[in-house]
Amino acid sequence: MAGAAAEQRRLATVVESWLGRPVLIVGDAMLDEWRFADSDRLCREAPAPVLTLRRRISAAGGAANTAVNVAALGGRAVLVAPVGADVAGDELHDCLDRAGVWDRTVNQPGRPTPVKRRMLAGNQILLREDSGDPDDALDPEGVTRLLTALSCATEELRAAAGGEAPTLVVCDYGLGALPAQVRAWLVEQRERYATVALDAHDLADWRGLAPTVVTPSFAEATRLLARAGGTSRTTTGTELHLEHPDGDPADGPSELTVGAAPGGVRADDSTADPTPEPSDRQGPVGEPVPGEGRVALTGDGLSVTGTGVTVNTQAGEGVDRAVLAESRLAELRAHTGADVVAVTLDTEGAVVGGADGAPRRSHSTPVPASHAVGAGDAYLAAMTLALAADAPLPTAAQLAQLAATITVSDTGTCVCRREDLLTALDQPTETTGHAALVDTDELDAIVAEYRKAGRSVVFTNGCFDVLHRGHVRYLEQARALGDLLIVAVNSDGSVRRLKGADRPVNPVEDRAALLAALACVDHVVVFEEDSPATLIEAVRPDVYVKGGDYPPELVPEAPLVRRLGGQVRTLGYVPDRSTSAIIERIRSHSQDASAHPVDREPDPSLSTRTQAS
Repeated sequence: MAGAAAEQRRLATVVESWLGRPVLIVGDAMLDEWRFADSDRLCREAPAPVLTLRRRISAAGGAANTAVNVAALGGRAVLVAPVGADVAGDELHDCLDRAGVWDRTVNQPGRPTPVKRRMLAGNQILLREDSGDPDDALDPEGVTRLLTALSCATEELRAAAGGEAPTLVVCDYGLGALPAQVRAWLVEQRERYATVALDAHDLADWRGLAPTVVTPSFAEATRLLARAGGTSRTTTGTELHLEHPDGDPADGPSELTVGAAPGGVRADDSTADPTPEPSDRQGPVGEPVPGEGRVALTGDGLSVTGTGVTVNTQAGEGVDRAVLAESRLAELRAHTGADVVAVTLDTEGAVVGGADGAPRRSHSTPVPASHAVGAGDAYLAAMTLALAADAPLPTAAQLAQLAATITVSDTGTCVCRREDLLTALDQPTETTGHAALVDTDELDAIVAEYRKAGRSVVFTNGCFDVLHRGHVRYLEQARALGDLLIVAVNSDGSVRRLKGADRPVNPVEDRAALLAALACVDHVVVFEEDSPATLIEAVRPDVYVKGGDYPPELVPEAPLVRRLGGQVRTLGYVPDRSTSAIIERIRSHSQDASAHPVDREPDPSLSTRTQAS
């Protein structure tokens, strides 16, 4: 038990060490849309369920979800990707803002944002509709703007990290965000990045990148080996032949053919008869013939099921995907030029290999497919952050698998938070040890403590007279932009000068106490002035946040914040939610009630008391 506790503390130390680490994510960003419906009957027109939509959720997907996971795990994530100037693009921007990702995406008018829409009933996915086509290529101007954004974001991250080279994550899912010119630029600029992680459907497109780590799925690894020409290896005493059809869909099933070479010919036996009689064949061999469905090799290497893999059950006896992946790790490293190869096996975990040649196997708990969407993004984010923090490969592999595993508890796009990872390691999540309500002197000491630990500080201010849903959402979004959220609240006198003699409705003691009770708020401080400029100079926030739909340039405090080295963000409020509107609504209800009094039976006890008095 003591050894296990020590191991968990060691892993938690790595999680702490990657806080604030700068990571640039580039690639195919998309929107995941989940539509939850009820169904209790079939329609008359066809044997199809009639669906009643109950709930709709939008989430970042693809490269955007990798960026969200990097931010949630404590890294400083910047996303560069083409995004359409459409409704889906607007929703994706909102997802990135809520997650605290630095949104450096490039709008591409006329090119739609890729969307994956899933319709579910009873948590069962009934259908998925995909929009976004690799044929929607970036035009020359779009490529130029994307390259400019990449270069600027790289320097922005380097400056924010005090000159430290950032980490690069490439997410190439074949949707056209990374054309040849962008790939060539990234290969040429490789030295600008300390650690490079690559997740690509077609790894052959990235020759020359020399990534630190690649994370192919089993299908992607097989595709690379087949195209590289290596077809025969001995595994547990059996010659295996690997093939992969050229037409495999980008995110389709693993299309590995396991078994003897087609026709029962050993791939390295040039003297064998290449055309044996069909009667010589025992069971399905090689690619399926018409009428022969594709089947999937199960973990025991004996039985078959569903879609995806053609199996010679005799040649494949005792062989599973993990064994096959382990036997080819050295080749995968050679073909990709990567220091580390992590072959992910869906619910079966992963196989990881590094320069020492020793394969490392990790395991996962099988879950419904609707629970595992985006788990690979969590795996990639944690693996990248751990390697960027110079963690040993076994440690990085452990943390990556843990991050992927703890995200799959429910239906939806998977995101692993740093707090969840520490909780899974039985480590307490961080607290500052300071009270939520502080004065300005205490605030100076708290900020100095965070600066020493390399943490980022977010600062916002306001009256917060009647706390409502718009405030809460705004503060949650602000907290996601850094490691510490400080809220400065106007004193009662300051509110009267700004809002009028009838404000505030609630005294500053109540307003500050309510704010301090919110989980997203770390510290609350009261200021007497009409402007928070003095506090801003003392705190020197990394991010200064204001509510509103206007650009940051119109924020009065913006020049001061930028002069102090911070950035300014504006976050939109929830529509129709404002303190003034709520107060006006209460007043109008009060007037209506006085104009139309409700008749009530007199309370006998009240009458008695009145007479007695």
